[in-house]
Amino acid sequence: MDGIRRSLAACFLLLSIGGASAHPHVWVTMRCKIIFDDSGSVTALLYSWSFDEMTSAFSALGIKSKHGIPTREELAPAASEHIASLRQAGFFTTVQAGNASRKLSHASDHWFAYDGTLLTLHFSLPVEPALAPISFSIEINDPNYFVDLRFADKDPVELVQAPSSCIPSVVRQTWTQTSNKIVVTCERT
Repeated sequence: MDGIRRSLAACFLLLSIGGASAHPHVWVTMRCKIIFDDSGSVTALLYSWSFDEMTSAFSALGIKSKHGIPTREELAPAASEHIASLRQAGFFTTVQAGNASRKLSHASDHWFAYDGTLLTLHFSLPVEPALAPISFSIEINDPNYFVDLRFADKDPVELVQAPSSCIPSVVRQTWTQTSNKIVVTCERT
C-alpha cells in the first residue's frame, strides 16, 4: 500500500510540474550612440550596457583593487571575457537596411566602468562597410531570453554627427514585441 501511495504521489508531483519557460538571469539597461562619419554614413554603434546589481556584484567579485572600487584597467580581463561571450551571440544586434541585414562581428574597443553598484560595459561595434545615410533599423534582443535587454528610460539613443535629415525612434521590448529596435529615418536631400 505504501508503494502505491508513493507511486501516486510521484505521479501527482510529476504531473503538477509545469514546463520550464524562458526567463532572464541578467538584466541590462542600454544606451546606444550611432556614429556617423563626415559623409553622413554610419560607421559604428557605441553601446553602454549597465548590468543589474546582482550581475554587477558577481562580475566584480574577486577582482582585487588597490583603490577600493576596481579601475578600468583592473576590470579589463572581465570586459574581454564578456566581449568574447557577446561575440558568440552576435552582440544580440542586427542592422537592417532595406532587404539586407548585417550581424556585427567584432568590437573594436571595450571597457568596464564600475561605480560601486552597477557595472557598465562600453563597447564599439564597427559597421563595415559603412552604411550610407538611408533609413535603417537596429534590432537588439536575446532570442533565448537569458538576458533581458531594455533601453534606458532617459536618452536611450544618440545620433553623433548625423545628417540633419536623420531622425531616430525607439521601439521598446514588451511581452508581445520581443525585440528592442532603433529605427533611423534619413530623408534624401
